[in-house]
Amino acid sequence: MSASAEDIVPPPGRWPADPQDDLPISEDRIWVDGCFDFSHHGGGRIFFLFGLFLKAESCVLGHAGAMLQARKLGRELYVGVHSDEAILENKGPTVMRLEERVAAVEACRWVTRCVPSAPYVTFLPWVSHYGCKYVVHGDDITSDSNGEDCYRYVKAAGRFRVVKRTPGISTTDLVGRMLLCTKGHFVRSVKGMINGKEGSGSEQERTQSAENLLQRIRDYATDETGLQPGPCVWVWNGSSSAKLGNTTEEPGSFEQIVGGKLPRPGQRIVYVDGGFDLFSSGHIEFLRQVLDSEKLEGHRRHWYDYEAREKRIKDHGEDYEPAFVVAGIHDDDVINYWKGLNYPIMNIFERGLCVLQCRYIHAAVFSAPFSPSQPYLEAMPLGVPDAVYHGPTTFIPLTYDPYIAPKKMGIFKETPSHAYQHVNAGEIVDRILKSRDAYEARQRAKVEKGVIEGLAKSKEESIA
Repeated sequence: MSASAEDIVPPPGRWPADPQDDLPISEDRIWVDGCFDFSHHGGGRIFFLFGLFLKAESCVLGHAGAMLQARKLGRELYVGVHSDEAILENKGPTVMRLEERVAAVEACRWVTRCVPSAPYVTFLPWVSHYGCKYVVHGDDITSDSNGEDCYRYVKAAGRFRVVKRTPGISTTDLVGRMLLCTKGHFVRSVKGMINGKEGSGSEQERTQSAENLLQRIRDYATDETGLQPGPCVWVWNGSSSAKLGNTTEEPGSFEQIVGGKLPRPGQRIVYVDGGFDLFSSGHIEFLRQVLDSEKLEGHRRHWYDYEAREKRIKDHGEDYEPAFVVAGIHDDDVINYWKGLNYPIMNIFERGLCVLQCRYIHAAVFSAPFSPSQPYLEAMPLGVPDAVYHGPTTFIPLTYDPYIAPKKMGIFKETPSHAYQHVNAGEIVDRILKSRDAYEARQRAKVEKGVIEGLAKSKEESIA
């Protein structure tokens, strides 16, 4: 039996995250909550109301689109993350542990604050404690382990709003790719997809899909408000051999597809690259460590001295951090060449959107080469990087050092090992395969719940 509200609502001073005292209800503060298991970009919901409390199922980036739309409606976005125990009781086993899911939520550029251990059933005291008036959910029904509507309390209080869901990749889709080892999701040509030359359907349908894809990239390439320009986005045009390995070195050409914020005066240009498949806590911690390393470098450069801060504010109207991070993202066939099987689990656009939503990067390059050669680095549109970072590789069986060029150039830096070092696409797939029966049971239960929830939705519609 699910816990009662008295069991769920913390006593004064014992809330899982600040603030510990009730906040005044503000229409500029928005809440999203959910499971936020392993990351992907699709399946978001679009939210139309202002100053709302939102509940979302599934994954962090499965609802990054929802968080983006929600963030546009206010000045703050609070995100509650359900505990492992609550999800197990109501939905089934998680892939990522609570601390991993929290790290992923905190890395989203549109999130103001993350609140761990938010209850699976939405209780009014939680809504009010964090200063939100309304609860918003998609036009589907979400039920708890007893088959009851998770929003029954807020609906009864008149504090629930319904919005339409937007289509996209789901957790079920990704798990299916893992278990069935499919490759149908691979993108053969980034330029082909963007130009409407690749994909299924008629020429008109491909053109429309390309326009939708570009709009999604533009949406994700926004700043923390979700309203203003954020990361710059380029596509690198180079030969297949230059992308795959170190046998061909060429500058290629960079084509900008989204204009964004450029580096500020004095910022160091930092380059990182990778597949970023299933954008996990391992990737997130690596990117966070890169910024931490650059902050230390900033201290050595006296970046944070009082006089330096005041000068930046006087000259540029605001202060800013010492590094501008550019993330290179490898093509699907490049990753498959090195990892084999059906990797990557997510195609380059899905992975790219994962990277773009991360607050630790400032620009992205699609179709980046696996080995950043000196001609490539010297041709980068923002100038030759001041540093090229990489973490210890644990998943790809390399036959050579991809970073010979930046090492010879004296700009290579390696981040240290960390608690999430082992968490990569292979680790996530292993977790699922080792618990395959449990995840399949979860999916069967989800289907069964879907039937019940569909009946409940039909009943609500008939009453309305």
